[in-house]
Amino acid sequence: MKAYERLIRYAQVSTASEEGIGVSPSTPRQFDLARMLTEELRQLGVADAELTDTCYVYGHLEATPGRESAPCLGFIAHMDTSPDFSGENVKPRVIENYDGGDVELGAGRTLQVKNFPHLPGLKGRTLITASGDTLLGADDKAGIAEIMTLIEQLVHEDIPHGRIALCFTPDEEVGCGTANFDIPKLGADYAYTLDGGPEGEVVFENFNACAAVVHIMGVNVHPGSAKGIMVNAGQLATEFNACLPACETPRYTKDYEGFFHLTAIAGTAERAELRYILRDHDAGKLAQRREMMEHIAATLNERYGPGTVSVAFREQYRNMAEKIRPDFMHLVENAVKATEAAGVEPLRVPIRGGTDGAQLSWEGLPCPNLGTGGYAFHGPYEHVTAEGMDKCVEIIRRIVEIYAERGK
Repeated sequence: MKAYERLIRYAQVSTASEEGIGVSPSTPRQFDLARMLTEELRQLGVADAELTDTCYVYGHLEATPGRESAPCLGFIAHMDTSPDFSGENVKPRVIENYDGGDVELGAGRTLQVKNFPHLPGLKGRTLITASGDTLLGADDKAGIAEIMTLIEQLVHEDIPHGRIALCFTPDEEVGCGTANFDIPKLGADYAYTLDGGPEGEVVFENFNACAAVVHIMGVNVHPGSAKGIMVNAGQLATEFNACLPACETPRYTKDYEGFFHLTAIAGTAERAELRYILRDHDAGKLAQRREMMEHIAATLNERYGPGTVSVAFREQYRNMAEKIRPDFMHLVENAVKATEAAGVEPLRVPIRGGTDGAQLSWEGLPCPNLGTGGYAFHGPYEHVTAEGMDKCVEIIRRIVEIYAERGK
């Protein structure tokens, strides 16, 4: 089966995670895909495929004869989709021989070249989108599909390989993908996450990340007699946000530039809440962002009264480069070699996000991230090509072959 055919099947299973639930998985629907994948792995020959009660799928493909001493490579992808946009009733659309131009998606939305200038470069490929009113779910079901296709090829084509370890995780999109990850159960010496963008991405630098919740408690009295008394929490929420640097948001930043991102705002005159994510490749600069928010809260409390504004932070993940650079750059270098051998130009760019691999690298399992062939994740404009996914499968197969040579 082709990787894109698997993606289409997986995309139709709703698996959105949910923020702030405090249990794993955050949504029980993630088990629907997990059960499907566990059974599919067994059919492919992964006899020990296992689904845990916290919704992790593990499995191993034993080394071929003569390759038992090769390093055990892990491949990891996540099952959940972003809660930022609907993942219910996804209807993938397949456009063969795409003409490189604008695409009417439906629901009044158009995938436009002016917003996505890489589109003409996909001309002639088989383009896969959703229907305009949902995301596609290629983040990260494309990664899962590519790993599954790799396993199928290794088994059916008798490709020499070392031991292969697999894990599909829940809740990556809400920063909890490794909350119950069992590194000893995986048993890998090194691993790769398939959770990136265009084919050829080889990523070992990512944002340091934390979430912030700002609580505002107002003083609500009748507006006719409010002078000198009322503290309008909703209005104060806008004042807090206005104190942050207006140009340090996702719209105005790129590459290694960090940002403040307001993800939700709700409130009344009585009370209000703002939710942010803070990102920076430099850990010291991320700390400065936290200090800035604390300073704004302290300033507003001086103006409106103690306890009016409070800020709570939650660390989400850290930059894996600090763990990869010292001893494990061979993972990056071999991924680059594999990418070049597949006829794809390697894209060594800093990821403006994070993956399970970032957290796993800090927990002792070196884990760079590879592209899946997808674009415009987390929204209705998400798209991928069948050819790009095929290249991603070829790249990870060549990585397996490179490490299998160590076992000869």
